[in-house]
Amino acid sequence: MQIALIGYGEVGRILGEDLRARGIAVSAYDLKLDSDHSQPLREHAAAHDVVLAASHALAVHGVDLVVSAVTASQAVAVAQAVAAGLRKGAFFLDFNSASPGAKIRAAGIVNAAGGRYVEGAVMTSMPPYRIKVPLLLGGPDAAALAPVLNDLGFDAKVASEKLGVASATKMCRSVMIKGLEAMVIESFTAARAHGVEDQVIASLHETFPAIDWERQASYFFQRAIEHGRRRSEEMREVAETVREVGLAPWSAQGTAERQAWLADLADGGLFGAKGSKAFARSADWRVEADRILAKVKPKD
Repeated sequence: MQIALIGYGEVGRILGEDLRARGIAVSAYDLKLDSDHSQPLREHAAAHDVVLAASHALAVHGVDLVVSAVTASQAVAVAQAVAAGLRKGAFFLDFNSASPGAKIRAAGIVNAAGGRYVEGAVMTSMPPYRIKVPLLLGGPDAAALAPVLNDLGFDAKVASEKLGVASATKMCRSVMIKGLEAMVIESFTAARAHGVEDQVIASLHETFPAIDWERQASYFFQRAIEHGRRRSEEMREVAETVREVGLAPWSAQGTAERQAWLADLADGGLFGAKGSKAFARSADWRVEADRILAKVKPKD
């Protein structure tokens, strides 16, 4: 089997590592390969014997399975970019956190080109699970792809033959998960500024004793600072998912704005050198909250 990864960020690199460890031939393409930020991607690909392609079309040429793992806003654009190069009958697994409507549009493009589109919904953070991350599949070809993926080491289950069901499950979950992340960052940073963080945490622990709020807050800060841009795009897709059923996405939209705001601070170097992945590794969320407050708190 030959597999193409479109998107060679965190998710793409994890999949590349795990698939290559199983002896699967892997090609990849990422827009960053055409930028000044390509060196880390090239070094990683060389270390794991992943073949980097010069374009979308070259990456997918002749492969059996394409995995699209890009930012949410690019889900449909990737389907358009690879459609002409797909082998007839090749599977296209859309790993992206996009709305049901976006997935349905992407499916129309891929299927019209002779591919077999399957939506995928990653149901939790990928790094701890790696290729075994819980994955919901959807669409008419989901049942055919599921055993193929599981033979490759995935943990895939069919959610529905109807497109949009798997994505709706993921999107509605993200209202809560990414929203909680944004709320903790806002609440704990403000509490730190007012000097009441210990009291707030004690009160939360009394209400939700099963959660280690200190550890959870540090994790939330780390993930949001490092991946805020990707999260903000996902939350805009979440907002669209809510909007598609006639609800105003007040919570989802606010979460998207908070994540984008944090990403802007990270891109500006607040948590370390611009582009560095060394920031947000403190075991204490207070370190990152203090950096934020030093930037935004009004001067006396």
